[in-house]
Amino acid sequence: MNGHRPEERFLVLKRLLRDPKIVWRIEKQREAQVLEAMEAGEETGEQGTVILIVAGTMHQLNYVGGMIWQLCDGERDANAIIDRLHVEFEVARDELATDVHAFIAELVEKGWLNYAE
Repeated sequence: MNGHRPEERFLVLKRLLRDPKIVWRIEKQREAQVLEAMEAGEETGEQGTVILIVAGTMHQLNYVGGMIWQLCDGERDANAIIDRLHVEFEVARDELATDVHAFIAELVEKGWLNYAE
């Protein structure tokens, strides 16, 4: 199952939830600029569209990372997030799944995301 160890497989099916202590916002103007650049075929990977304030430190998430963050609302598991992104982006689902799982794992490791019960 997408290269997961057996003990990790059940986590893929658990709903993801943002840490409620993290203050965050969508930078609407920046997001509009990024979308315009993407439509023009420009590279936008490093441009932040979502700002997180974690323990007094500001972090920026790029457009895709910001979408994943927003979708981690306690209602969706990783597969539902991948399905939603797959509709949005023209990329192979397996490649997308690998990237999404890696990003989610990083945010869980940092304590920014949790698995809902």
